[in-house]
Amino acid sequence: MPTLITRGSISARAYGFGGGAAKVIGSQSYTTPGTYTWVAPAGVTKVSVVAVGSGAWGSCRSNFFGGAAGALAYANNISVTPGTGYTVVVDSSHNTVVTSSSSFNCNTVKAGSGKPGYYTTGGTVINGTGGNGGANGGVYGYNGGGGAGGYSGNGGNGGSGANGLHGYPTAGSGGGGGGGFPSGPTNNGGSGGGVGLFGQGSNGAAGCCFSRGGKGGSSGTDGTSGTPYSVAGVGGAFGGGGGVTSYANCCCNPNPFGSGGSGAVRIVWPGCARLFPSTCVGAP
Repeated sequence: MPTLITRGSISARAYGFGGGAAKVIGSQSYTTPGTYTWVAPAGVTKVSVVAVGSGAWGSCRSNFFGGAAGALAYANNISVTPGTGYTVVVDSSHNTVVTSSSSFNCNTVKAGSGKPGYYTTGGTVINGTGGNGGANGGVYGYNGGGGAGGYSGNGGNGGSGANGLHGYPTAGSGGGGGGGFPSGPTNNGGSGGGVGLFGQGSNGAAGCCFSRGGKGGSSGTDGTSGTPYSVAGVGGAFGGGGGVTSYANCCCNPNPFGSGGSGAVRIVWPGCARLFPSTCVGAP
């Protein structure tokens, strides 16, 4: 659900925004998939926005593939009109090959979501600045999910190939999430790490040691490893690609693929002073 935090002029001075006219400080985060209308509060004429596309589900098509990850896009100092509504879209994880995204005000800020399937690249930055999502592992099945895009670099790619023999996952860059480790003896590909909404932080490390999920970047959550032969790992919030597991085949296993991390959008103000990737974009 949306989370709204707004504070007045005392907080503005504490934030070091200087004297003169009082500035309204606040933020609103959308972390549940859906379409919303954000109404600019009184006194707010500039905002900065970050959007993360969702990570894809792991796929069970002929082989077992982790999901590709969502991109992260941001833009600063966007003009808005107090009392006017702006459309916010938060994309949900999916297991169909469709083009989707998370966005603010249609195309003002737009981050593409990942797709499932054979050697699928991650979502791309459609409008704004940021990083693309990591690819899934690709070949030979039982591969790992990709890591979410970062604030100034791409998410890590999932490892590829049965028993980890055909390529290892990579770490995220620019604060993005790390890719998940491919399958080992457990036939379980780890999911990708997610990315946070409070500005650029550390990079997410790649998963390791047979089927481990990738680590989250910029305070995003880690991808999970799942349960061997049973339940697939879930991509980290936000935007990590889902994992995959197997019990003989898809028909025999009730949970062969894991969902990716959902998308998210965060709006902060005043946008003239709070600037992604790292200038005063923490709480509130």
